[in-house]
Amino acid sequence: MGVLLDRMHPRHVLIFAAIFILTLYFTAVGFSPGVAQEAIIRPIAEHQEIVFPISNVEREQEAAQDLGDREQTKEPHSSSSEKTSRIKPKKPHIVFILADDLGYNDVSYHGSELRTPNIDKLSAQGIRLENYYVQQMCSPSRSQLMTGRYQIHTGLQHSCLFVTHPSCMPTDLPTLPEKLREAEYATHLVGKWHLGFYKNECLPLNRGFDTFYGILGGRADHYKHDNNGENPQGGLYSGYDFRDGYAVDKTAQGQYDMDLYTDRASRVIEQHNQSQPLFLYLAYQAIHWPLQAPDENVKRFKHIQNDDRRMVAAMADTVDRSVLAIVKKLEEQGMWEDTVLVFSSDNGAQKAWGNNWPLRGYKNSLWEGGIRAVGFVVSELLPSSVRGTVSKQLMDMSDWLPTLVGGVAKHQLGDMALDGYNMWDTLGSAQPSLRSEILHNIDPFPNKPAKFSTDITAAIRVGDWKLLTGGPGAEGGVWLAPPDLGLKNIQPPAGDHLNRVWLFNITNDPAEKNDLSNQHKDVVDELMEKLRVYYEGAVPVNFPPAVPQSNPELHGGAWGPYDVD
Repeated sequence: MGVLLDRMHPRHVLIFAAIFILTLYFTAVGFSPGVAQEAIIRPIAEHQEIVFPISNVEREQEAAQDLGDREQTKEPHSSSSEKTSRIKPKKPHIVFILADDLGYNDVSYHGSELRTPNIDKLSAQGIRLENYYVQQMCSPSRSQLMTGRYQIHTGLQHSCLFVTHPSCMPTDLPTLPEKLREAEYATHLVGKWHLGFYKNECLPLNRGFDTFYGILGGRADHYKHDNNGENPQGGLYSGYDFRDGYAVDKTAQGQYDMDLYTDRASRVIEQHNQSQPLFLYLAYQAIHWPLQAPDENVKRFKHIQNDDRRMVAAMADTVDRSVLAIVKKLEEQGMWEDTVLVFSSDNGAQKAWGNNWPLRGYKNSLWEGGIRAVGFVVSELLPSSVRGTVSKQLMDMSDWLPTLVGGVAKHQLGDMALDGYNMWDTLGSAQPSLRSEILHNIDPFPNKPAKFSTDITAAIRVGDWKLLTGGPGAEGGVWLAPPDLGLKNIQPPAGDHLNRVWLFNITNDPAEKNDLSNQHKDVVDELMEKLRVYYEGAVPVNFPPAVPQSNPELHGGAWGPYDVD
């Protein structure tokens, strides 16, 4: 090996070293080429964690102080000393927690320098989803969660929903909370909506939720709760964005949103009539920009030198502690044994501060770093044989509606047109996934050609294969190394930006290092044909320009409906 390296050009040595590092990383975190089909589900105990500057001992000590103590000190649910006696609901409670812009390398169980001991511990008690996909941006992921449809069927193929653009999730599609309400669930949304609000029909209280507490748009200052949007005449509009139900809630000003959301979610659980099943959708804005966190959280990460990364660590810490608080509250109320809890990120990490290493790309790209998600499901209702396992089953955000409605709630889906699959039986066993392919996206904006071609940005996963076309984003697919670790970013191969087609065996090559499009033209043709068929069935992209009617000054200084019809 030494003789070989001596004879190599220095640039080739660097490339060799980078690939070697990626290979070691994937081996450590559980990506094993060629074994995905043989071991779809494997015990957490086999999961090895990369050693980063923060010691595992330190993480374990924190976990013991948090979720670990919860297990050691809690009393059995049948105990007469518990605060609330257990009332078994007719159907399981469902808690869905969605983290915002949380990258693949932003949880410590993926080897990150960030500390998420409670998420680590909780996920280790359930099923970690390691072949699980979401969309590349906020609104499309949320729309798939709410409707079970690909964005080619909702018109949200391009970018996301902006506050000044008159658009929203289609109002003629049934939603997850509407179907659960049919199943007699109480439905609550705490946190970020980001599915449009330009007319009243788009608001969360008119899309199936009994209560709503949070922001309508895609982001806001975490303390001031104000947000900016494009002024079509130039510059920006500015307005306040925080509501309790339909009403603007100015009492939230000056309070950190994660504290507000955790307190409200805890109150929802505390005040819930336990004879009725509960659906709580807790959609954090963390770790989305702007980067803000309480000083007490920031001080825990003085060892992280990069300022933005330190703030991300603090924000991830607020998410981790909020998850702990929600689980504790469910236990205090005697509801935990009857709850199915899902945790998911909505897309990959943003370029500048989050991290998706060793995956390629970042948020708003179709590389794995933009769409492969952090996710897990935990419940005492799952068979003991699958608790504490890692699942390599192929799964998509669009699967949650049929899984939660048809699988968990056992409610009829009727004649709903869906792109998702009911994965509940698959999750509860070692049965093969019902899903063999995922359409990641087809975005023809702004040209909208009549026929599909490789000039259109698209990606599809079929079995082990992933095909990308057009311009997948992220500067051609850069690999962004974590700050503070002495590693350099890896740029795409020379000339790669001239390509319009890429093919990867994503099972063997999750880092998307080896383009096989020239070696497997038959596979390229097969997947191209699938994209053509999907494109023929797509609805037009709904991405209208900003309108002056959206100006918050016309609506009392707050973002809200501005019907333009």
